[in-house]
Amino acid sequence: MTSGSGDLGSAPLPPLCTDDHVRGPATGSAVIEYADFECPFCAALHLRLKDRPLRVAFRHFPVRSSHPRAWAAACAAEAAALQGKFWEMHDSLFGDQGRLEDPHLWARAAALGIDLERFDSDRRSDAVSERVRRDFQAGVRAGVVTTPTLFADAQMHAGRIDSATLDGLALAERTAR
Repeated sequence: MTSGSGDLGSAPLPPLCTDDHVRGPATGSAVIEYADFECPFCAALHLRLKDRPLRVAFRHFPVRSSHPRAWAAACAAEAAALQGKFWEMHDSLFGDQGRLEDPHLWARAAALGIDLERFDSDRRSDAVSERVRRDFQAGVRAGVVTTPTLFADAQMHAGRIDSATLDGLALAERTAR
């Protein structure tokens, strides 16, 4: 016996909120990116997104079954965010995915001028873990099954996202203004 409406479709994508990590032009619609810091396709997309005039909101989707250090990297980024350095840590993590072990995370934090004692405490905290879990669970409910996944204008673009798609998103962004 089952309960509920029987609708097994995805839940709506959560709208942007005040604690989302967003960068890019303040006007126009945002592109919401679900990504994993250990995913090579996410790193490639990161480089291609940086060159486009898009407003990007980053949400965590660490795929631990394929990327064992992705959760630790996501928590490191959130711990850096608590000291105002999310995007700097984000860029650093994508810039060198081969070094995501703890000593390398501490070295990145030190290079960014982050208080290391607070960083280490924060990245292991329940609050940071809950933040990463919330992003991941919201992504699952919205239908994310792979990384990277972008949402733009209620459309999902998943996997290896080609340049033509990104150019189309940037063009749509410019014409929305």
